[in-house]
Amino acid sequence: MRFDVITLFPDLFAPFLTSGVCRRAYESGLVDVKLWNPRDFADGNYRRVDDRPFGGGPGMVMLAEPLALCLAAIRTERGSESNPVVLFSPVGKTLTHSGVEHWSASEGAVLICGRYEGIDQRFIDKHVTHQISLGDFVLSGGEIAAMAMLDAVARLQPGVLNDEGSHQLDSFNPALDGLLDCQHFTRPENWQGQAVPDVLMSGNHANIERWRREQRLALTQQQRPELVEKARAGGQLTAKDEAFLATWVPEVNQNQ
Repeated sequence: MRFDVITLFPDLFAPFLTSGVCRRAYESGLVDVKLWNPRDFADGNYRRVDDRPFGGGPGMVMLAEPLALCLAAIRTERGSESNPVVLFSPVGKTLTHSGVEHWSASEGAVLICGRYEGIDQRFIDKHVTHQISLGDFVLSGGEIAAMAMLDAVARLQPGVLNDEGSHQLDSFNPALDGLLDCQHFTRPENWQGQAVPDVLMSGNHANIERWRREQRLALTQQQRPELVEKARAGGQLTAKDEAFLATWVPEVNQNQ
């Protein structure tokens, strides 16, 4: 799997690619990440990559030509013209767990990190095959979005996490029927007057798993009820699940 990242700030990725558990994926080449600076493909002494927008207005717009030349160099090195080209943009489809699973099973893509007011639309129309958003907010550039996608994809690769099955218990995972994950506790058993729930100390694994299921249902119903409805529509809620939800009473957050 190979991801080519087009960015004006490749140095931002250095600590990201060499830190944390996902560095195993990058250092081993399991997820090969190559960084490309479009400024290296710009003309003139100043290697200009942006200009004022036609029609006026604030900010600058990234030039199409340096991006196109950079993309051409990537395709030459990859020996392929068919790799997906992803632009991180507010108009894109929001990245979800299913989207991450799709990219984690792919051969990779070219990731474009926009800056300034955006990218010349003619480049987007000609070359971009996918647009992705992290949510309804705006970042200074696409680098953070690219890192988020790379991290999410890398942690799903075999051998990256210490526990092969740990990602299957992540929030939104189909193994949890798309629900939020439950709360977690560790030592000490009592911290500042707050004790670990008794069931987790019981050693009864069936009771523990049922408690965790109910906690996932309760947390999801309270924070993301649309995910419960989605699981219900998909036939993923059992009779026990429905009975629990029918008697569940929302908790009042004292901090609100």
